[in-house]
Amino acid sequence: MSFIKLYLAPGKEHSLLRQHPWVFSRAIRKADGEPAEGDVVEVYSSKREFLAMGHYAPGSIAVRIFSFEQTPPDYEFWKRKVQQAYDYRSRLGLTDNPNTDVYRLLYAEGDGASGLIIDVYKDTAVIQTHTVGMYREREHIARALQEIYGDRLRAFYDKSAESLPAKAPVEAENGYLFGTSTGGVVVTENETRFFVDWESGQKTGFFIDQRENRELLAHYVKGKSVLNTFCYTGGFSVYALNAGASLVHSVDVSKKAIELTEKNAALSQAPDRHEAFAMDTFEFLKGKENLYDVIVLDPPAFAKSQKVRHNALMGYKRLNAEAMKKIKPGGILFTFSCSQVVDKYLFNSTVMAAAIEAGRNIKIMHHLSQPADHPISIFHPEGEYLKGLVLFVE
Repeated sequence: MSFIKLYLAPGKEHSLLRQHPWVFSRAIRKADGEPAEGDVVEVYSSKREFLAMGHYAPGSIAVRIFSFEQTPPDYEFWKRKVQQAYDYRSRLGLTDNPNTDVYRLLYAEGDGASGLIIDVYKDTAVIQTHTVGMYREREHIARALQEIYGDRLRAFYDKSAESLPAKAPVEAENGYLFGTSTGGVVVTENETRFFVDWESGQKTGFFIDQRENRELLAHYVKGKSVLNTFCYTGGFSVYALNAGASLVHSVDVSKKAIELTEKNAALSQAPDRHEAFAMDTFEFLKGKENLYDVIVLDPPAFAKSQKVRHNALMGYKRLNAEAMKKIKPGGILFTFSCSQVVDKYLFNSTVMAAAIEAGRNIKIMHHLSQPADHPISIFHPEGEYLKGLVLFVE
């Protein structure tokens, strides 16, 4: 099996020698053919030394590496890749855990498979591919999952239609690669129950990456009033209710998200202490001074590219300043950013600027990130997309 070879400009091989999984288009000097989007390519140095294999795509990131060895990406290759990811989650205690049956099985560059996400919801796995190359590997991956999980996995749902590039040369349709489902299931996370609908929900259906941060919130809410903004399906809200919060308000601009939040709140131990609002968070905060002991700010990615990063930082600053002004003295603020282009140092600086504007004395209680089933390769620090702070506001 032969593949198109790409040759880098002199000196551009250093990042690959450090096992960084991206090749930028400006680093490529020439090719021995014309690769199309999704093609498997081999990458060589200017001295024609083999470096890595990956999927080609037009754009700034021209190649996303899946192997630093010269090996064909056949079924056996992908089975090993998925098996390694599964074994790692087993070490984390996630693959056969009755108290938590929702987890990320494979996380893109963190598992050496740039462009690929697989989440497990009880007995259903959901895949999202972000590149054409990974989209074309779906059958191999589906077969590997069936072999690894056996009858523990009932269905495998492909939700790549909305995650692939807008002009990708494939006609992707969401659907089951094997098995069927009614489109939703009640899962358990840290003994807390949630309804997940992967067919109509955002991303793969649930924000798994906040699992440990939701558990931390539960330690601070007993007898307290809690506001959960950008609540999506109400993850933080349900934890707060189960932990004994006296009142929980959930806010999201999406009516669909509020419907799911109310459905999940009904599964909690105290749904009568919950109220949900389909509103813009900034509008909701108007006139809400000194009402909440705990506020959660978990907005969607304000910045998805470097071009809009400045505007995103202004958005984070405004949001945090408003919450800091409104929260009760002695209140606790959980604040997050999931924008990959905003690193933790920039996020922390932006939150500090918000604190200066709010004029409150603030202490940092915790630095937060994503859980271990969203692993960050030491060679790819960009994989640390989720940043968070827990702040004590005097």
